[in-house]
Amino acid sequence: MRKALLRLEPRREPSRTMLYVTPVLAFVSTLIAGGILFWALGKDPLRALGLIFVVPLTSVRGLAELTVKSTPLILIATGLAFGFRAGIWNIGAEGQFTVGAIAGGAVALYFHPGGGPMLLPAMMLAGVLGGVAWAAIPALLRTHFNANEILTSLMLVYVALLLLGLMVQGPLRDPQSFNFPESKLFQPAALLPTLIPKTRAHIGFLVAIVVVAVAQVIVTRHMFGFMTRVLGEAPRAAAFAGFSERLMVWLSFAISGGLAGLAGMFEAAGPVGQLVQQLPSGYGFTAIIVAFLGRLQPLGILAAGLLLGLTSIGGETAQIAMSLPSATTSVFQGMLLFFLLAADVLVNFRVRFGRRADGEGSA
Repeated sequence: MRKALLRLEPRREPSRTMLYVTPVLAFVSTLIAGGILFWALGKDPLRALGLIFVVPLTSVRGLAELTVKSTPLILIATGLAFGFRAGIWNIGAEGQFTVGAIAGGAVALYFHPGGGPMLLPAMMLAGVLGGVAWAAIPALLRTHFNANEILTSLMLVYVALLLLGLMVQGPLRDPQSFNFPESKLFQPAALLPTLIPKTRAHIGFLVAIVVVAVAQVIVTRHMFGFMTRVLGEAPRAAAFAGFSERLMVWLSFAISGGLAGLAGMFEAAGPVGQLVQQLPSGYGFTAIIVAFLGRLQPLGILAAGLLLGLTSIGGETAQIAMSLPSATTSVFQGMLLFFLLAADVLVNFRVRFGRRADGEGSA
């Protein structure tokens, strides 16, 4: 007896074409599923999708907000991609983002009033070092005690959040805040210069573009980029070639932690302008989606960061205009990751339609 089958046939080697087609398939699938979701909620799907993906691009303010939302995503995801390519899983970028904001904010608050040209560079350096220091903890635990870096880096996120709460209710609290957990507003010299007058767009976006350009050169032209790829795809070959896994762990955590800390400092000194307990807003976790949607390639991460930033702004717009649930943005981002993971099957397998007799293929 023969039965109709839809089966997956392993490819001899991963398809490079599908590697770049699947993110597009995932995005289209998300649009379709999102439209069905809006229809089920009794909302106009076309209007909802238009508010999310089109309306923010039709005004200067919307484009400015796009740069604000995408800057931390691009910075964090670019750093994470180096470790992910090497099979080193830093899941705690949210904690490094938070500690970077604390370190940069502390410099802003304790610097001499009036600042000076060195204030912002000092804040940036402090943010990077704060992120690196926090990322060094799971790196140390991985290299010296063989602890799982996924668990340790993730647990440190919650420690960082508690540390932020402690600082804004203690040493960094504004004495005139009526006991609200927040710091003083940063002095003007500690705020990032804006790119577009009367908007929140700041120079952090330009820094993110430079970081992407440098990362692209490292990934495609530098020995470090080659080492990350070999270690991730063929660990035994990397060992035979003399590549140090311990060194790669430290470098990967330092890069990802430093860029996450810089993103945290930009968030504090840019759109927020002070340290508040609500400063971390999930950028570190969303950046994981950005990294994989961009195929761990810097230029792909740039595009993916802009896309996820667009869903954040558009989701907020749709929530207000159509009275949608507050989880709309998170649902969209979750569906995007779900469909991307599902579509990734096509990289290593091809779909076959056909008929096969019972018992065929069994050993």
